[in-house]
Amino acid sequence: MKRKTIIGLITILSLTLLTGCGKEIEVKNGSKVAVSLGKNKFTATEYYEKIKEDNISTLIDMIDHSILDSKYKTDSKETESIDKQINQIKSNYGQDENTYKSVLQQYFGVDSEEELRDKLSLEYKRNLAVEDYVKKNIKDDEIKKYYNEKTTGEMSASHILISIDAKEDATEDEKSEADKKAKETAEKVIKELDNGKKFASLAKKYSTDKSTATNGGDLGYFELDSMTEEFANAVKELKVDEYTKEPIKTEYGYHIILKTGEKDKPKLNKVKDDIKEKIKDEKLQDNNALYYESLKAYREGKKISWNDDILKKAYDEYMTKLIDNAKSK
Repeated sequence: MKRKTIIGLITILSLTLLTGCGKEIEVKNGSKVAVSLGKNKFTATEYYEKIKEDNISTLIDMIDHSILDSKYKTDSKETESIDKQINQIKSNYGQDENTYKSVLQQYFGVDSEEELRDKLSLEYKRNLAVEDYVKKNIKDDEIKKYYNEKTTGEMSASHILISIDAKEDATEDEKSEADKKAKETAEKVIKELDNGKKFASLAKKYSTDKSTATNGGDLGYFELDSMTEEFANAVKELKVDEYTKEPIKTEYGYHIILKTGEKDKPKLNKVKDDIKEKIKDEKLQDNNALYYESLKAYREGKKISWNDDILKKAYDEYMTKLIDNAKSK
């Protein structure tokens, strides 16, 4: 179902098949005849009535193009995003033209790259609209709560990373043994720290993070949300010049972390916009249905007039289904 190939929703009202240019248009029961088959006459209105419920998503695409294309002009960022997606598709499925066309039809429901670009452009603009809508509806008390509970000054730390040395195709027993070995090494490092060994020298000796090991494991200053959750939580709980007494496990392996500094917390007015971005991201990540709920609310804000009760009912049912399916995931 592509916007440019829509037959039944708008352009069908002026379409007449089997009546060449110059022929007088037939009319049946006040509606233009679209197809004639002997004595049988099929009108545009009859066709429209048959397909309108099944093609509601096509109509929604048309509506969204109308309300989003003017607000969110295609720019270099959008073009770059679409190019990246298309190049990824070609990379995954090869450069063969027939295979590529088959993929477009089977997975994206389009017949050409031009139509795919149109589809991806609409999705890009929908994402922008959803993000703007969610941010617009973030309350001041939500921002203050986030600031009070989650905002900190930048922190600095050094770490010693002990990676888990297991191949991707390793068995579960092999992975478990590698994990055990890495943790034991990390615990050994902590004992050496307890016995007075210098953190920097141990980082150079043991750390598998070669980019920081030669510099004593120094990570410099960073915002906590730039780190993995486990790492950030550990740093936040440490006092300056204190190191973790237990290895901290992340997706990268086991860390021993030394907190080396902490800056003052910035003023709320300086980080308010950043906080709104973070709250927006959290809301969309935590609530799969929010994307569809936001689009529905965004359209309602444009005061769309439905002149056909069946179409309105089909739209409401379609959006309810999308929202309910998202909630169940």
